[in-house]
Amino acid sequence: MNPWLIGAPVAAAAAAGVTAVASIHPRSQLFGSHIHDTASPKKLAITFDDGPNPSITPKLLDLFEAHGALATFFVIGKFVRDAPGLLQEIIARGHSIGNHTDTHPNLFFRSPSSIREELESANGAIAEAVGAPPRWFRPPFGMRNPWVIPAVRQLGMQAVMWTLIPGDWRAPSAEWLMARMQPIADRAAQANFQRGRGEILCLHDGYHAQQNGDRRHTVAALAHWLPRWRDLGLEFVTIDEAITP
Repeated sequence: MNPWLIGAPVAAAAAAGVTAVASIHPRSQLFGSHIHDTASPKKLAITFDDGPNPSITPKLLDLFEAHGALATFFVIGKFVRDAPGLLQEIIARGHSIGNHTDTHPNLFFRSPSSIREELESANGAIAEAVGAPPRWFRPPFGMRNPWVIPAVRQLGMQAVMWTLIPGDWRAPSAEWLMARMQPIADRAAQANFQRGRGEILCLHDGYHAQQNGDRRHTVAALAHWLPRWRDLGLEFVTIDEAITP
């Protein structure tokens, strides 16, 4: 058998594997550069996807205000149109807003025109609610293809990924989620904490398939960790603040 007939499928499979990893790995820059950590190890950027959620987002806003903490909310356009006042409250309390598309599709399978439509529709909903489009974007499921980051840049945004995603959307209990957020405390307690970059934590204040998703475990886990992280010297920042030393 011609060895090239064996090598070609193997090479194609390898290329497909590389593409699959690059499409979702939070640090992969194969499809374009993005933010995936903070500029200082003391800066913790807590982010929320899939809102705004009238059942949960107000609880998070109250919790963060109680601890003098700020966050970044990556919102879905269709939910923004349902609750524009909630988006206004997020801004009024000092937090940042990011685009999380209009309907939360997997962008890996979308065409350039479809990707741009998703981003523009969400930007329009956000701008109508708060008077300006967002600076930040996070792809649903973290999935990218070669056209996502260029579309983000053309619309004047930067893409943001994460360093830790503990899976709060599937948390069976608050205790389970607390344990999966432990690495942030472990790193902050290390002797070399003063060096390197900081964490971006990806959580969820909503459920992308429908409004009023149950994220009580996320609220409870943060109520546990916020004072403990602060005692370890962490500062809770928005993405805007995270990218400056």
